[in-house]
Amino acid sequence: MAILRLRPLAFALLPACALAAMAMPVPAFADTYYVRTDGGDDEQCNGRADAPYPGSGSGVDCAWRHPNYALPTSDRPRIDGGDTLIIGPGEYMIGWESPGLSTKSTRCDSSAPYDCYPAAPPSGTPQARTRILGAGFDSGCKAPPKLWGTNRVDLVLNLQDADNVEVGCLEITDKSDCVEFHANDAVRCERDSPPFGQWASIGIGAKRSKNVWLHDLDIHGLSGRGIMAGGLRDWTIERVRIHANGWAGWDGDVGEGESSNEGDIVFRNVEIAWNGCAERWQTGEPFACWAQEEGGYGDGLGTGRTNGHWLVEDSRIHHNTSDGLDLLYTDESKTATVVVRRVYAAANAGNQVKTAGNALVENSVIVGQCAYFHGKYDMSDGDMCRAYGNALSVGVGPKQTATVRHNTITGEGDCLILTAGGNASSRVEIQNNALIGQKDVTASDGDMRSCAHYADKSTAVVSFEGNAFWNVKDDMCPAGNVCGREPKLASIELSTFDPMPLAGSPLIDRATQQTSVTSDFLRQSRPKGSAADIGAVEFQDGQAGAPTVGAPAAGAPAAREPGSRAEDAAIDDTTGAAAPKQSSTWMIGTLAAASLLTAGVAAALRKMRGRKTA
Repeated sequence: MAILRLRPLAFALLPACALAAMAMPVPAFADTYYVRTDGGDDEQCNGRADAPYPGSGSGVDCAWRHPNYALPTSDRPRIDGGDTLIIGPGEYMIGWESPGLSTKSTRCDSSAPYDCYPAAPPSGTPQARTRILGAGFDSGCKAPPKLWGTNRVDLVLNLQDADNVEVGCLEITDKSDCVEFHANDAVRCERDSPPFGQWASIGIGAKRSKNVWLHDLDIHGLSGRGIMAGGLRDWTIERVRIHANGWAGWDGDVGEGESSNEGDIVFRNVEIAWNGCAERWQTGEPFACWAQEEGGYGDGLGTGRTNGHWLVEDSRIHHNTSDGLDLLYTDESKTATVVVRRVYAAANAGNQVKTAGNALVENSVIVGQCAYFHGKYDMSDGDMCRAYGNALSVGVGPKQTATVRHNTITGEGDCLILTAGGNASSRVEIQNNALIGQKDVTASDGDMRSCAHYADKSTAVVSFEGNAFWNVKDDMCPAGNVCGREPKLASIELSTFDPMPLAGSPLIDRATQQTSVTSDFLRQSRPKGSAADIGAVEFQDGQAGAPTVGAPAAGAPAAREPGSRAEDAAIDDTTGAAAPKQSSTWMIGTLAAASLLTAGVAAALRKMRGRKTA
């Protein structure tokens, strides 16, 4: 991930009185407060009723008209830990000149508009979270209220030192096309002098925060990061879309010594896409995409050095301008684990998925179309296929094991699977995967196909059992695997890749390694026939298919309180009931055909081919 950081976050320097207020005991009885666009200020309304301000009176039972009245910039919230704040439909400007800015704030004034974000909600308890929810959270969240940042505010939503909190059913964005520090002057945000414009740097910022549930959020179009959060413990993120934020989707590097996480960090049914691109705020169209060669970043999700048990499942991570899911910095010296399950990762400009330490990657579709951005969205050719564009990168340490099983992996980078680190006590078990090579756009030798596997300065023991190899460099295929047989998928072209085996595919009933995997990428039963199929998708007599990019996988779990499922961070998951049937078409509307690289671009890639910092 990128080494460059914008600056120390201003929200890291909250006054001591604010921290003391956050640590106050939670009252025995929780209250519900309301915000509505037709509400009143803190003198007119007490926030205790979902009703407009009637036009006269003070202390009336009616809603506040802005979240600032509940969470003022003085960092002395008017709600208590365990309370619920329900924000009504409509739009709420966050930042300098927004309603309800505190005159007693020590951080927000005209000389420091970047600090004019609301206070963090007071901490609840494990039994009674403090809840910040959009109206409609209990009925499908069809029209979430919009919180939009302005005047270069650092954060739209602040979860600094906030424990036992739930945030749901909100849209978080700004109303500017600009990107902070962008290499293109026409796209770069105004930071030096007012008027700054209607932009915000970060959607959600958090440090030193535990037991938080984020759900049903649409975080998009920020000039910097969608979410910048580290020093977390036990966070669950469900049904969250992090889209087209100018620097990164989720950046977990919040400062040296402060970024490591602990406990269970769970991502479920999330979409992380088009980060590293600017967004036309009125249309949602991505443009001015950039990454590290131009001074940007571009990861979908990246962290600093971190511990914790990471689970990413039933999610879509695509079209980010650097790596898609970068968990290469999990701390191998500690107890960190990574589970990637039923994930669709495609068309990210670096590596699609990276793990380190004890890890499991299963039932996932990984499409390493690392040159997708060639000739598109102003992206520099030097930023394509970063770190060789390997589809899956797996790092291990001594006495650690990584298992890669029942995936369908293809790509046009150097290799489909890269392993690194470890010694003779380290194990990488590669089982029952469909490994499908493509033309290697980074190749510097005569065999222009991506390799199936490459060990980068690693003596870890790598085993291949029950896999299928097709069209890979040097026709690699160890004994005990299906070799040199066309896999007969619905499509093996990168731009239309469809992992569904067709009738007569050599993948059907050919998985030889017994595993605990009893369902497939679509949560369909596995095995369907006499034995399990090789790859991510189990053949269902031609009646099933894969979902649209960004859509939850079929049969994905419904909403529930985090921690209610024992296997959330477990390595093995033997659940997975059969899911409803779907269309037999792999609908990837956003994956337009990528042009072949010109000879000049291919030469440039070869020139920069020296192993970059992963």
